[in-house]
Amino acid sequence: MKADAILNRERSWSLEAGLPVTVTNLFRPSGSATPTDLAPPHSTPLGRSEQFAAAGAEGGGAMAELRHATAAAAAATRATSSPSKRDAEAASASSPLVASPRVGGAKDGPRPHQRWSLPAPVRSLLALEDPRSPAASASYRILVAAIACFALAALFSAPSVWARLVSSSPNAPYLCRKEGIRLHCPRVSERGSLWENPRAAATSWKPCAERRSDEISGQYRIHLSLSFVIDLVPENETSGFIFIHAEGGLNQQRIAICNAVAIAKIMNATLILPVLKQDQIWKDQTKFEDIFDVDHFINYLKDDVRIIRDIPDWFTEKDELFTSIKRTVKNVPKYASAQFYIDNVLPRIKEKKIMSIKPFVDRLGYDNVPMEINRLRCRVNYHALKFLPDIEEMADKLATRMRNRTGNFKNPYMALHLRFEKGMVGLSFCDFAGTREEKAMMATYRQQQWPRRYKNGSHLWSLALEKRKEGRCPLEPGEIGIILRALGYTKETQIYVASGQVYGGNNRMAPLRNMFPNLVSKEDLASKDEMEPFKKHVTSLAALDFLVCLKSDVFVMTHGGNFAKLIMGYRRYMGRHRLKSIKPDKGLMSKFFGDPYMPWATFVEDVMITHQTRTGLPVPTFPHYDLWENPLTPCMCRA
Repeated sequence: MKADAILNRERSWSLEAGLPVTVTNLFRPSGSATPTDLAPPHSTPLGRSEQFAAAGAEGGGAMAELRHATAAAAAATRATSSPSKRDAEAASASSPLVASPRVGGAKDGPRPHQRWSLPAPVRSLLALEDPRSPAASASYRILVAAIACFALAALFSAPSVWARLVSSSPNAPYLCRKEGIRLHCPRVSERGSLWENPRAAATSWKPCAERRSDEISGQYRIHLSLSFVIDLVPENETSGFIFIHAEGGLNQQRIAICNAVAIAKIMNATLILPVLKQDQIWKDQTKFEDIFDVDHFINYLKDDVRIIRDIPDWFTEKDELFTSIKRTVKNVPKYASAQFYIDNVLPRIKEKKIMSIKPFVDRLGYDNVPMEINRLRCRVNYHALKFLPDIEEMADKLATRMRNRTGNFKNPYMALHLRFEKGMVGLSFCDFAGTREEKAMMATYRQQQWPRRYKNGSHLWSLALEKRKEGRCPLEPGEIGIILRALGYTKETQIYVASGQVYGGNNRMAPLRNMFPNLVSKEDLASKDEMEPFKKHVTSLAALDFLVCLKSDVFVMTHGGNFAKLIMGYRRYMGRHRLKSIKPDKGLMSKFFGDPYMPWATFVEDVMITHQTRTGLPVPTFPHYDLWENPLTPCMCRA
């Protein structure tokens, strides 16, 4: 009885001390607490005989409990027949992340010492659980796939993140980056202006096309695989002479001249001064020397290409250059590479000594020629081709009069290139507002001028809608007026209009003139006597428009074309991107104009956001680029 009393008292003290009643509490190692240590201070100590009896009772009870625990463990071991399950249970038992047992063996109540358990796939990934176990196999594969997808996403987004970090660094130049169809430009603290781009855009880049070496500073240069060095050779060692017809209007002829100098450099040939061929639309027979300064052109390029004024005297069959197939190279594709000229055109020039190349519209590519050749084209366009002094002087007078119209010499003005002539409207095959009589007359005009494209006219309506949605239709005068007002330009804005005869006359111009009364043209700024010398050649009048637009504070285009591209590229190059050149997004504008329920405030917000980056800011020159609109990469360097 005393042994039972001692055993009961032992268990009650163990519960009071917070220890579970097990065999390990009965058989304690040396140094652990004993029933005597845990006894209340007023209890009576046992005698030696009683202690021996209690010890015997404790030993018997302990051995019984030990045998019971051993049998239970053996039964549990036999129940766990799967090796993977035994490994999982062993790992769970030894893991510090697995919840500990409840205190005192209670089934209910809080778990003060319980730890959070990780999911099975995470435990298997951390080698805390066997991935072969049924609980972790499927989830393990899902987790691994998710981690792989995350790693791939991080890999693909790394270049974009790095580009933004580089562009945001204090030493990086101001450069916009294109991501998809959006253009992202660096943020500046400078307040936005209607008349100028951010100052950082102008201080980051400078013109450097005059450099004749292949060394251009800056990490944003594009390196081409095709590179070779061509030295200027004496006249008696030249590969031959090339002769080209520069077709089209003034600006198309300008591009052809730049390309002619480039291919002469590629083939080590001598260039005969190009002939400006009469165009069917312009119908103007103008010679090179009627527009450009020939002496400056030849002298400026003397270290690059040899240029002569006329066909050599020793060549007596001059008419063959215009008529004979034997003297003409006709198989040059559009945007041909430099290697094409070396492989296909150069052998014929060496054989015949003098050859003409026609047609010569867009017969040289951009990203498939050496960088030095593209830089040479910039030298020709921005430095070698200068208009005659009387054209330059008249353009300066017109620009000065535009600024003095309000009595303030510093008054800024806008130049608007309005492409809405009858020929442009007809060629676009777009539908515009007008009366039935006007549309019938335009249909007849298109059928006469472009019978193959017109056919029977049944497909033109759907074609016109598609082109307008894609932004391939010229903006009407009223449409460009709405865009300018949405951008913040007031009716006091001085606008110089560079255009031919607008289709529809005063009725078509009325909406634009109502919004901006200060619309003027060169005929309004100059007297008839002043304009008379320039009316001899249509290209002279186009040259005046070109220069006045070039000198403006803001240039706005309404439709594509060589004129607008050359102006935008010239202003980017010479103005170091400080001058604003607005290129409306006609695709988005067509969507806005097609929604009659859009509030004016919403329209203004959309226009402002859309055109924040369409003002001639620094942008890398992309593959298959148009060098004339964006000369940054080959022709500009970090300032």
